Formats: sequence, structure tokens, C-alpha cells
Amino acid sequence: MAPIGVEEIIPDGTLSYFDKDGKLQNVSIYALAEKKKVVLFGVPGAFTPTCSLKHVPGYIEKAPELKAKGVDKILCLTVNDPFVVREWAKTYPEDSAVMFLADGSATYTKSLGLELDLTERGMGIRSKRFALLLDDLVVKAANIEEGGDFKVSSADDILAVLP
Repeated sequence: MAPIGVEEIIPDGTLSYFDKDGKLQNVSIYALAEKKKVVLFGVPGAFTPTCSLKHVPGYIEKAPELKAKGVDKILCLTVNDPFVVREWAKTYPEDSAVMFLADGSATYTKSLGLELDLTERGMGIRSKRFALLLDDLVVKAANIEEGGDFKVSSADDILAVLP
């Protein structure tokens, strides 16, 4: 399947997260992104070096600038179970802007055409590193990395395409 592209409508799908009361919740991506400007960025895995030390911190740091440019939500998608994702999110106590979402079986990631096979590295199917800028479910920017690169999907890269 080809990766999702600019001017395409994202597919709906269900992702998981833990709410502020510690209860496991399932949520439709449409419920999060419909009639909103949203950054959806994906990472290969929780607790992995580039994801944890560069990608996520960049979005946390730049959240005020993204919000000032009209972004309503910043969503982080990873192919991990929701329990791992909850513990990973706890490592960013200063975060109040990024919502961490689990796609445990990569079902939603596959529907975007953004899966990455890391079986040879013992990690199974994961998400490519990417950043999508969505406006009412329509992709306005699709910054998709090759392999393990981190060259086009940072918060700064998304800021550069926002008016």
C-alpha cells in the first residue's frame, strides 16, 4: 500500500491511551482530528533513542509555537501496547501538549501505509518516522522519513509548512 499523501483524507481508526484518571480508553482518530488542525507524528517505538531524545522533545518544546500557528492537537502515534506508551509518556513530566497514542498491532499505521518492518532487528512491524499536518482530516503536509532517518519530520519541519 502506498503511503498516505497530501490532499488525501486520513482513514478512521481506533487507537488507545490512558486518560488522566489512569483508565484505558479507545478513541477514533476522527474524534480527535475532525474539524481541527492536527499534527500527527509517528515514531518507530517508545523508549527508542531518536524518538525519546529528539522527536518527542522537539514537539513538546515547540508546542507553544505550533499552537500559536493554529494547531489544535499534537498527537504522537507509536506501535506499542498502551501500557508501554503510558510509561513512556510519564518520562516527559513537563508535557501537557502531546497526546501519546498506542497502535498495538500496527493496524492504523498499516491503514496509513506507514508501517516499517524491523523484524530483522527484533522489533517486528513498527511505524515509519513521520509527521502529518492535518486540517479537518485532510493531509496538508506528509513528511515521511526513509529508514531510520530523522530529517523531515521534526516539529521545526512542520512549523516551516504552517502559514
